[in-house]
Amino acid sequence: MGNRNRQQSFAASRTPPGNRSCSRCHPRSGGMLPWVIFLAVLFASIPQARAEELFPLYPSIRANVRFWEDIYARYSTRQGVLHDQENLDIVYGVVDLVDWNKPGSAHINQKLITLARQHYKSILSDLAAGKTPVTDDEKRIAAMFPGRSAYAYTQALDNMRLQIGQQDRFREGVICSGAYMPYIRQILISHNLPPELAYLPHVESSFNPEAKSKAGAVGLWQFTRGTGSQYLTVNDIVDERYDPFFSTRAAVVFLKENYTALKTWPLAITAYNYGRGGMIRAVKEKGDYENIFNNHRTGIFKFAARNFYPEFLAAVNVAKRLENDPRLIANRPEAAVMLRLEGYARAADIMSHFRVAEEDFSRLNPSLLEPVLSGRKFIPRGFSVRLPATAAVRERVARLPGSIYQPHQVRDNEYIVRRGDTAGSIARKYKISVNDLILANRLDKRATIRIGQKLKIPGSTAPAGSIKVVELQKKSKTRPN
Repeated sequence: MGNRNRQQSFAASRTPPGNRSCSRCHPRSGGMLPWVIFLAVLFASIPQARAEELFPLYPSIRANVRFWEDIYARYSTRQGVLHDQENLDIVYGVVDLVDWNKPGSAHINQKLITLARQHYKSILSDLAAGKTPVTDDEKRIAAMFPGRSAYAYTQALDNMRLQIGQQDRFREGVICSGAYMPYIRQILISHNLPPELAYLPHVESSFNPEAKSKAGAVGLWQFTRGTGSQYLTVNDIVDERYDPFFSTRAAVVFLKENYTALKTWPLAITAYNYGRGGMIRAVKEKGDYENIFNNHRTGIFKFAARNFYPEFLAAVNVAKRLENDPRLIANRPEAAVMLRLEGYARAADIMSHFRVAEEDFSRLNPSLLEPVLSGRKFIPRGFSVRLPATAAVRERVARLPGSIYQPHQVRDNEYIVRRGDTAGSIARKYKISVNDLILANRLDKRATIRIGQKLKIPGSTAPAGSIKVVELQKKSKTRPN
């Protein structure tokens, strides 16, 4: 979301493409099956023409949609596709890669990719120099350039790009999506928005609620911290971007605002990646979507933003085919009981009272961060805890003791950085992890600090001689309905 290079290319992602299974995917068994059947019947009755009108397949993007359908349905994460980034009909070749989970695979695959890239660039260079194509590869590539001009071949040298296939990951995403699709569609209906928008997380996260991008976007809907904090609670103890249900409500509101501002879904969906302000400026300059796609060239409207809407159309097509595959068994929604806390509470006390295992509690409440789960901070007052929908849990809700609540949040210490301090030395002094210190103070990855800087020390016991103790008030946030 918002000016992120979200493309799953080898160069853009250091995480092994084959190693992104979702550990928070709900079990395949669960409640709500009648609701799933109801929604399936409901959406089957929606006229196809309406979807085609709302999400047009423009002639100028047909090649792009075909390309992304191949990426999602044909090529696996053990295949790299070398292609032209301007004309996606031009595919030079497919590189077979080793299993990303094997030791040294990243180095081996980088070598394989480099060799393939050099091979095809050598052919383009020879053709640009006027060489008559002789080999099968040379003839095949020459045929992709009808004019066979030296300029076209030279331009192609700079436009070569690698895209890792997604077939296996996309299929796993469709399996995971079963746990969330009924809820997403329900929220879309409540906002009078088209149900096809429910497929957008396939493009953003492969329906992995734990997905993280290099740009800091997280969760099913890939909210950045800046955008997410406009719609959700995002701090060092609760990050609702990780919750598929909270973030769905926020994403639907965000998409609706995009559509209100831009008037068409191709523009509104592109704005989900590129940013609403950027798309408004592009419309003022270029007019409609097709003209923007064909002619808008700025420093940040690059491959990812330009292809976001074609990717969405491809994802809808491929996902619908997989959903109709009887061999694919999607996860089912997991029924849950929602309990709004009237005060602050220890996570351990809630788990103990309801006899819920920590693994289940953290899976059902992914927005509660480590300081809460470890007990260094309390679950905030007013937070709605999700619990297993069992008879035992429902019975215990009725007799929740008032003593389970705490009157105040755990106090944070405030430390002023002195000469010679490092993030590591401060973390050791207060017996916390450096990562917790980074999260609490929004430090960069290197945990850079400066003399005189005030740092929050989350939920620690203040050592003797500490400078000051302050209670930090949680920023109130109205969650979108």
